[in-house]
Amino acid sequence: MGIMVNKENQQNDELSRRITADLRARAAQTDSGDDDVDMVEDARYLKDLKKTSKFGWVWLVLIVLAILSLVSMIFL
Repeated sequence: MGIMVNKENQQNDELSRRITADLRARAAQTDSGDDDVDMVEDARYLKDLKKTSKFGWVWLVLIVLAILSLVSMIFL
């Protein structure tokens, strides 16, 4: 019975070596050497994204007014 356990350990060691070698090969293959690690510019959700228009400051003013009105309702 001890020989069977030893044999299974050897098979597990061989399997873990194969998995490690495969993961290293994949990591080396996917490593392109670019500085952009997270690839944000290549993301699909940025495809149709538009920058804030010239009226973006209006949203900031509205948020500040909403916060001020909440504060005035609570404390006054």
